[in-house]
Amino acid sequence: MNQESIKLIENYYAAFNAGDMDTFLNLLTDDVIHDINQGKRETGKDAFRNFMGGMNDSYKEELVDMVIMATADGKRAAAEFVVLGEYLETDEGLPEAKGQKYRLPAGAFFEIRDNKVARITNYYNLQDWIAQVSA
Repeated sequence: MNQESIKLIENYYAAFNAGDMDTFLNLLTDDVIHDINQGKRETGKDAFRNFMGGMNDSYKEELVDMVIMATADGKRAAAEFVVLGEYLETDEGLPEAKGQKYRLPAGAFFEIRDNKVARITNYYNLQDWIAQVSA
């Protein structure tokens, strides 16, 4: 496994957990591709910044139990983790937010270019999340 790519993804998630959006965004290429779970594809750092702004308004999350893997050439990586979250503000088309807490297994796939994240694809079970915040 490529340790440089693993370190990049570790830094990416450490910045996320710290709420350090400047560092988080600086780990992305300018033309980063973001495949949103069960949603559309967005391209560019500005689109990702806007997405994260909405996420940070609606959710408070910490990622734990992180396992990161990378290909030998360092061009691809993957991470498996658990999202510990709190639903703060209602997200359009989703159940009403009332501060519900949730625990959600998730994963992500990455393409890496020039030691930056060039693509991120996130996966989690949306129906599981909906059931947790609707209970």
